Amino acid sequence: MVQQRIVVKIGSSSLTGPQGGLNHEAVQFFAAEIAALQQAGYSVLLVTSGAVAAGFREIGYSSRPRLLHEKQAAASVGQALLMRDYQEAFGKHGIVSAQILLTRSDFNHRKRAANASMTIEELLKQGVIPIINENDTVSVDELKFGDNDTLSALVANLAKAANLLILTDMDGLYTADPRKDPSAVRYEQIDEITDEIYAMAGGAGSAVGTGGMRSKVDAAKIATRGGVPVFVGQVREVGDLMNAANETGKGTYFTTHTSSLPMKKQWLGFLSIPLGTLIVDQGAEKAMLHQGRSLLPVGIRQVEGQFHIGDVVEVQNLQKEVLGRGIVNYDHDQLQQIAGLPSTEIAAKLGMEDIQHLEAIHRDEWITL
Repeated sequence: MVQQRIVVKIGSSSLTGPQGGLNHEAVQFFAAEIAALQQAGYSVLLVTSGAVAAGFREIGYSSRPRLLHEKQAAASVGQALLMRDYQEAFGKHGIVSAQILLTRSDFNHRKRAANASMTIEELLKQGVIPIINENDTVSVDELKFGDNDTLSALVANLAKAANLLILTDMDGLYTADPRKDPSAVRYEQIDEITDEIYAMAGGAGSAVGTGGMRSKVDAAKIATRGGVPVFVGQVREVGDLMNAANETGKGTYFTTHTSSLPMKKQWLGFLSIPLGTLIVDQGAEKAMLHQGRSLLPVGIRQVEGQFHIGDVVEVQNLQKEVLGRGIVNYDHDQLQQIAGLPSTEIAAKLGMEDIQHLEAIHRDEWITL
């Protein structure tokens, strides 16, 4: 049979005990669940949190650290402990595991992303389970925002997975917090991630991990727009992970009923790092969002940041709400000169006879977020 590729993401709250240290029994349990998936013919990638949680007690902190350099120190100790436990646990099932540490910049650079993809492909070909984590000891944004959920979505898109299973201590997304509101109802399936869904997701739900339900909805949005369905829920009993993979799990399923994005648009929207910001007026906002038109300099009200032709910039409306991202056709200093000008005046303003692109961002180089 053709192996179905699945990315499994396990959060800190699922891997650590009440005092914050690594729960060895939990690692053994999840390894057995993943081994069962592999034995059933699935090809599995594991994205795991837990390095900081595993290391902070060992390094001497009495509670999970909050300062960046303390988290990095804890992660440098904890990552080795985490991998040791995984390798021992998978080894009991005759499975070899490999460590891959990534940062957001690894996805931003296409060549590095391609190298990571080739490594993953070879490991899966050899029956090895790639264990992927953020490179916490050198990354900043990932530690600050704790979005291993986002990392799992990026990995799922990069690996062209059939499914992403995000495991957490909650059995899915509810209409309200079920721990406080007994009338809360679980969403069994979500076909479109709306503002209402985000409102239901709320804030962080655990003191151990840093990614709450909100970040899981963010991850679901990235993965589903890349064509990867997502499960968010609990795996606590034997067979739960298999059920999650077979769409009978204890959680919420996010579908890909809406159209998925080609790889270029995925990179632009979710993997690239914007180097500047363009603030546009209402006319430009309407033209880009609802009429499928390019961004012309006449609609730009403000230019922020330093960027060059071919760089990615973020576009915001007058209320500073993010509209999307695009590849810009001018350097930042050129755009500052021609912002607000009609197309007929651009060449004269820049002292150029021939302008290759009148658009600041062409619609083919744009993604609405």
